[in-house]
Amino acid sequence: MGISERTARNYCAKGKIDGATLVGKTWNIPADATLPGRRSKAKGSPLLAALKEQQSTKMRGGIYHRVQIDLTYNSNHIEGSRLTHEQTRYIFETNTIGLADEVIKVDDIIETTNHFRCIDLIIEQAQARLTETFIKQLHSILKSGTSHAAKSWFAVGEYKLLPNEVGGIETTPPSEVHQQMKQLLHDYNNLKYPNIEDIIDFHHSFEAIHPFQDGNGRVGRLIMFKECLKNGIVPFIITDELKLFYYRGLHEWPRIKGYLLDTCLTAQDNFKALLSYFKIKH
Repeated sequence: MGISERTARNYCAKGKIDGATLVGKTWNIPADATLPGRRSKAKGSPLLAALKEQQSTKMRGGIYHRVQIDLTYNSNHIEGSRLTHEQTRYIFETNTIGLADEVIKVDDIIETTNHFRCIDLIIEQAQARLTETFIKQLHSILKSGTSHAAKSWFAVGEYKLLPNEVGGIETTPPSEVHQQMKQLLHDYNNLKYPNIEDIIDFHHSFEAIHPFQDGNGRVGRLIMFKECLKNGIVPFIITDELKLFYYRGLHEWPRIKGYLLDTCLTAQDNFKALLSYFKIKH
């Protein structure tokens, strides 16, 4: 059924698979067992409902507030931003930046405020079908107003014009990006019930294509968060502490899926603890 062993064990332990019995350390699962139903509508997803409500009311101190700060700080920090978690929080809460004897790149500040807007977009469009237009919109918002935006070769909100690489590995040539993205989205959107492994697999393929000149990692992680919300899956945030495991997992995914999957499941466990704190069912 396309789910990991860890996910299957969790379902069994929580009684979500009818007829599953534990014998020693082994779960015996009936051959005709079915997966627990997935919630795909906002009204059936307590997390998405809470995010939408708190977004509309501009509520502070809740899960929306926390996601904005934690996801923005960690995703930007992985890509080299020097803003601290507290500075990110301050920008979100006050729309200002307080600095004392410190040099901060203007792009770090701009991309932080832009990332807040990207998160608003993925919450608003959580249930929408994933398209090239939407992905380009995320990139356009993220890089708008940065120093990159002033460079004609950078193509903000459009696919890359120049070849690039990631971690010393070649990526898809600019002339082939559109076709490969079109095929990737076609294959993904044809999945009836995407699970967490499908979403991570999409993320790996997206990063391998590396469709934009820069900002691919942040756009890719935003997409993962959105697709988890859409498919009733607890989302996750790759923290700076998990960065090296995350990069290793991306590199090894074609051969050993367990590295990246375990990293994402660890991040998911951390997010589940956050949901439990905020009394949000998951």
